[in-house]
Amino acid sequence: MEDSSEVSGSKGLIRKHELVRIIIQCLYSLGYSKSASCLELESGISYKSTEFQLLESQILNGDWDGCINTINTIKDLLDETKAPSLFLVFRQCLLEYLNCGEDTLALNVLRKKVASLDVDKYKVHSLANSILSLKDVELSKINGTVVDDLRRKLLTDLENLLPPPITVPERRLEHLVETSVTSWIDSCLYHSSSNAISLYEDHCCGRDQIPTKTIQILSEHKHEVWFVQFSNSGQYLASSSYDCTAIIWKVFEDGKLTLKHTLRGHQNPVSFVAWSPDDAKLLTCGNGEVLKLWDVESGTCKHTFGGHCFIVSSCAWFPNSKQFVCGSSDPEKGICMWDCDGNEIKAWRGMRMPKVLDLAVTPDGEYLISIFSDKDIRILHLGTNAERVISEEHPITSLSISGDSKFFIVNLNSQEIHMWDVAGKWDKPLRYMGHKQHKYVIRSCFGGVDSTFIASGSENSQIYIWNRRNSRPIEVLSGHSMTVNCVSWNPKRPEMLASASDDHTIRIWGSSFSQRTAT
Repeated sequence: MEDSSEVSGSKGLIRKHELVRIIIQCLYSLGYSKSASCLELESGISYKSTEFQLLESQILNGDWDGCINTINTIKDLLDETKAPSLFLVFRQCLLEYLNCGEDTLALNVLRKKVASLDVDKYKVHSLANSILSLKDVELSKINGTVVDDLRRKLLTDLENLLPPPITVPERRLEHLVETSVTSWIDSCLYHSSSNAISLYEDHCCGRDQIPTKTIQILSEHKHEVWFVQFSNSGQYLASSSYDCTAIIWKVFEDGKLTLKHTLRGHQNPVSFVAWSPDDAKLLTCGNGEVLKLWDVESGTCKHTFGGHCFIVSSCAWFPNSKQFVCGSSDPEKGICMWDCDGNEIKAWRGMRMPKVLDLAVTPDGEYLISIFSDKDIRILHLGTNAERVISEEHPITSLSISGDSKFFIVNLNSQEIHMWDVAGKWDKPLRYMGHKQHKYVIRSCFGGVDSTFIASGSENSQIYIWNRRNSRPIEVLSGHSMTVNCVSWNPKRPEMLASASDDHTIRIWGSSFSQRTAT
């Protein structure tokens, strides 16, 4: 018999007996029963403890008194585990008594033993109703094979319920390995891959996994570029400029972008664009002007919303690609919800809805988040109309939501970016610092696999990238010659980032790895 006090590992922190039990369990769960049995024989260590082996024998033989006694005598078994375990045993015992026509014994078990357990009384009542209402024809179907199956299910339920070392927690080795892999990923500042992690060596990504190199400069705009946003499929990029145009760019497989359409029609600079979730339509907001809806494939304007008296600051689509909301910088206009034909569906106006600076709808369509009165964030649950307001200490210039709808970030003119959770569990935000922002509207974004990163433009012509877990940037990208107003991370290509600048250009950034792959 193996010495249970023997340790393993270079630091002597692992009990060898426990490690072998867990390996045996893993072999059984993977279907390698012969290998597991051989390891048990060779090591002298059984996957099942002495107590559980005894329970297994008693249950499979229908020795209910012995089974109950074993559970009652297990050392250090807490009442919160003992009572549910006994309930499971009594339930099986009661069913088998009824199946054998022993109604009196079954009734005694229900009245005296089950009823006295410290378990949810609803469970007791439910058991009584379900068992005692069984018809004879249903009981007659419970033959010997079914009884054996029910007893083995009882064993499985007890195995999942009883604590170590009586049982080994289900899939324990896989859990330990996944915990290690998760720890590697959490400590890896540059991790941006959805691929499985190799177990052969400790994991650590290099900076070549994220966009740090300029791979293309787009210079078709004739003035300052204020906004860029990749489409949801990652196959297009839209940009807007002080030159009163927006441009739709096509992203090709090799990572290069070409101009698809130049959208003309605004009389003033175009300050904002928004892709429909299906990427078939694009909204553009003129600076102090109207909202326009464009067909992406043809590049034609399908509708102009609001007229000259409606000044739109930002807009956001709902998941169905049929309705959207827009916010106005005119306090009297508030927020409007429209369909694509120009019909107003709903509006939020009045004293409680002052000047709207920015807004967004979570990708799951549950929340409408808006920035108003410079420093206030309103989070509205669209299903219940419940709302929550967060007040920042400094003016907010922009808003961005993570792809999983769980978090959002706001840029402040105090040269900080704050990340909040949408559900409202956090009392304080996570803060990101290092970039320069004091006078202008700077827009940031989430990026990478699982929105691991945050990127932002800056007034010092650089781009800053943070890992969400760190307040200080892990990369600072140089290349633009003037303020970087907006950045967008390709949602389908974690290695691709776009940036828009007052220097009239858009830069496409790629990783060293993607450049090597392309060549």
